[in-house]
Amino acid sequence: QVQLVESGGGLVQPGGSLRLSCAASGSIFSINDMAWYRQAPGKQRELVAGIGRRGGTNYADSVKGRFAISRDNTKNTVFLQMNSLKPEDTAVYYCFVDLYDGGGSRYEYWGQGTQVTVSS
Repeated sequence: QVQLVESGGGLVQPGGSLRLSCAASGSIFSINDMAWYRQAPGKQRELVAGIGRRGGTNYADSVKGRFAISRDNTKNTVFLQMNSLKPEDTAVYYCFVDLYDGGGSRYEYWGQGTQVTVSS
């Protein structure tokens, strides 16, 4: 069994910054891709940023130059640094992890979601 614990969401003014964290724990052998998705009210869940095991990254066009994804493989943790936040970044942010567990089986896990609200 694997658990994902997210933290770092909250209320911030436009132009401000937030840093999200997502730590995976449990029966983990290795983690492949890690990512952050978001879902705004009335909209579909969308990919915000992803990072491979060796550090390769990809971003949604809407966040390029403002957000940065990183990971600490020693702590099974993924981060999302969000700068120059805009009201349209308001959403519930979910972390995603693709991993092999201790038994060698491959699974995908989602975090519980953390609310990010950008408003003055």
